[in-house]
Amino acid sequence: NKFMKKILLVIIFIFSFSTISLSENFNLKKIASFAKPWGSTFINDSELLITEKIGKIKLVNIDDGKIIEIKHNLKFKNAGQGGLLDIIYKDNYVWISYTEEVKKRIYSTSIARGKLNKKKIKFKNIFRSKPDDISTEFHFGSRLAIKDNYLFASIGERGLGGLVQDPKNHLGSIIRIKLNGKIPKDNPKFTNQPDWLPEIYQIGVRNPQGLTVSPINGKVFASNHGAKGGDWFGEVKKGKNYGWPILGWGGTNYDGTKIGPKWKPGFTKAIHYWVPSIGASAITIYKGKEFSEWDGKALIASLRAKSLIKLDFHNLKEVKEEIIFNNKIDRIRDIQVHPSNGKIYLLSEKNYGQDGPEEDGLWLMEKN
Repeated sequence: NKFMKKILLVIIFIFSFSTISLSENFNLKKIASFAKPWGSTFINDSELLITEKIGKIKLVNIDDGKIIEIKHNLKFKNAGQGGLLDIIYKDNYVWISYTEEVKKRIYSTSIARGKLNKKKIKFKNIFRSKPDDISTEFHFGSRLAIKDNYLFASIGERGLGGLVQDPKNHLGSIIRIKLNGKIPKDNPKFTNQPDWLPEIYQIGVRNPQGLTVSPINGKVFASNHGAKGGDWFGEVKKGKNYGWPILGWGGTNYDGTKIGPKWKPGFTKAIHYWVPSIGASAITIYKGKEFSEWDGKALIASLRAKSLIKLDFHNLKEVKEEIIFNNKIDRIRDIQVHPSNGKIYLLSEKNYGQDGPEEDGLWLMEKN
C-alpha cells in the first residue's frame, strides 16, 4: 500500500544519507550524532569517550550507537573556539584538556585528570597554562597524547604571537608532564633550557590541534595551524623551536603582510607544509589490520578542506601526499584507530560555531 511505500522510501533515504561510498574499496557510515564533538578516545573495543565542545562528555557504544552522558565537575567555558577539547584514556583514568574560566571572561588552556566513572567523573586540575589572565577566545590548542608515563599536550598561543618566543609562559608550546601532573626531571628546563618553564618540551608553535605518538617508533608528532597558509605536520623535538612568529611557514598574515621565511637554520623544520592552509586538525600514525597497507603513514584530519589526507614520510626528502577523500562528512575534527581491528573512526562538525544542534557525527570508515 501507499503507506508502506512511503516507509520504504524513508528507510532508503536514511540509509543513503548515513552510508557514503568512497570507492570500490571502502566507505563511511554514520554511527551517532553529536553537537560540536572535539575529542575522542577508546576505553575498550566497543566504547568511545567523546567530548562535545559545548561542555558534555558522552560515552558511545560503537556496536549499537547507544549514547550516555557522563556528568563532570569541570569549570569550563564554551566561548569562541574554547570549551571541552581533547580527551584520552589509560588504565581506568581519563585526562581532558579544556578552556577553564579562571574568573569572569578570563580563560586558560587547562588539563584535568579523573578516574573513569560512567555516571560522573570527578576531575582534578593537573595543569593550567600561564599566563592565566587572558581574555581572547581562540587558539587554545589542544590535543593530548600519552607516551609511557608522560602526558604531552599542545598549547595554543591565544592570538598573542608576540609572546610565543618567551618561554616564561606556555603560549605556543608543547608541554610534557607526568600522568599525575608532576614535572619530569629531564625536561628541557633541567637539561639545556634553564629559562623555560618546567612543563615546556618545545616552543614556537601557533595553534596546534593535532598530537600523536607513533605506534611504529614511539616518536611524537604534531600538526599546527598557520595563519593564511603555513599549516604543517612535524615531529615534536625536545628543547627545540618551531619559530613562530619569526617564521611564517610559507603563510602570510590575514591582511596579506609578510610574517617571515618558511624556515631557516636554527629552527625545527616541519616534515610537510600546506600553502594554502587545509585547517590541519587531529592526526594519527596508522597501524592496524583494516588498512594494513597504510601502516606507518600519517593520517591528517582537515577542517577547512573537509578532507582526510595520507602522508608517506618514510623518505623525508620526498614526502608523498594523497587525499583519501574530501567534502564527504564536513569538517573533520578528530580521528581514532580501533585498537583491535584497525577500522577508522572520525568526528565531523558542520560549521564553526559555539553551539549545536546535534547534527555532527561519529563516522566509521571501513573496507567494503
